[in-house]
Amino acid sequence: MPSLPASIAQTRLAVRTALVDLPEGSTVVVALSGGADSLALAAATAFEAPKLGLRAGTLTVDHGLQDGSDAVARRAAEAADALGLGALVVRVEVGGEGGPEAAARDARYRVLADAAADAGAAAVLLGHTLDDQAETVLLGLARGSGAASLQGMAPVRVDDEGLRWIRPLLGVRRETTRAFCAASALEAWDDPHNADVRFARVRVRDRVLPVLEAELGPGVAEALARTAEQLREDAEAFDEMIHETIEDIVEHAEAGISVSAAALAANPAALRNRIIRLVVDSEFGASLSRVQTVEVARLATDWAGQGPIDLPGCSARRVGGRIVFTAR
Repeated sequence: MPSLPASIAQTRLAVRTALVDLPEGSTVVVALSGGADSLALAAATAFEAPKLGLRAGTLTVDHGLQDGSDAVARRAAEAADALGLGALVVRVEVGGEGGPEAAARDARYRVLADAAADAGAAAVLLGHTLDDQAETVLLGLARGSGAASLQGMAPVRVDDEGLRWIRPLLGVRRETTRAFCAASALEAWDDPHNADVRFARVRVRDRVLPVLEAELGPGVAEALARTAEQLREDAEAFDEMIHETIEDIVEHAEAGISVSAAALAANPAALRNRIIRLVVDSEFGASLSRVQTVEVARLATDWAGQGPIDLPGCSARRVGGRIVFTAR
């Protein structure tokens, strides 16, 4: 009996490991674009899900951004049918807010969440690979986005509705998913956008990472992915510390919330800044830049009578021994 190709064995194992904790009888939805990564994910899920007592289907989102996108979506659905998976295609209108790439992503995630809710699904499976993770970390590093960005994409994220967003292939290389499709006689679609150097991610993929590999030796992508994993572990520890600390130093104020200035100043800078960002995000739904965060922190550590600080959605000012955040 011929041995199973390594690409198929590795991909199936990754999917099985990601799904094994889901309750028996659960439904999962695979986000299927028709590209090699999502097609390999769909095929591996079709093989593994029944063994775990899970039901699986696919959703292909037609963004309508390219000529022939409807045909691409139709072929992806046909491939899903051939794998024994239920297939759904949804056409969406993509706005322009934040750029076409971000708008398409937002539209796609909305449709996936709606489809999962309609199906009563426990999880949505996304086909991001180790290479995608490495690119995300490198882009975050180049933009100076801080530790939150360098954590990359989480293997599992649970949203406010309890839906799990799972990325089973974050430890699998892109070349492995391509080999999977070739070994399985699956015809993958190559998105022209993946070769368009107008996109920063494409330039990182085709130009930056190959140079790093050539100059520093192989293993750069794996090292970047390990960095993301380590930073996520650190962030989880910080989050626990923050929530323990925040209960003692935060009080609700009129039209806002206040934090003890002395308690903020007594904490290490990393913890202090995270508390400030968390307070603003949780109370006002706004994200602070590092510059804004540091300016707020100075109200506690370097108080010299400076006036209110305008922030996204709110303002911060020193009132006695407290920093008060109020809606604007």
